[in-house]
Amino acid sequence: MVVSEGTYPGTRVALPHDVERPFEVYVNGVQQREGADYVVRSGVLEFARSLASEGRLGAGRWTSMLLGIAGTYRADDSVDVVYSSGGRRKVAAKLPFEA
Repeated sequence: MVVSEGTYPGTRVALPHDVERPFEVYVNGVQQREGADYVVRSGVLEFARSLASEGRLGAGRWTSMLLGIAGTYRADDSVDVVYSSGGRRKVAAKLPFEA
């Protein structure tokens, strides 16, 4: 696969500024493996696959949910990182990402 410079076909997630190795990465609660599921470049996790965020719900969707007519069935992936910083174990949950 040839990817032109400046574009990336997957999803990027910026790591918190205080992350040090080793750390664990989870997508939707499932542990990911570096090299197989993602790579780390310059403080950013790069996933080969595309992840999706549900985004903001409009007034119509909220109304239909409140009335029990419909739910929200959109993709809503979550990226979490578990790491140690300053001798304390931390969890960075639902990190924002760019597709």
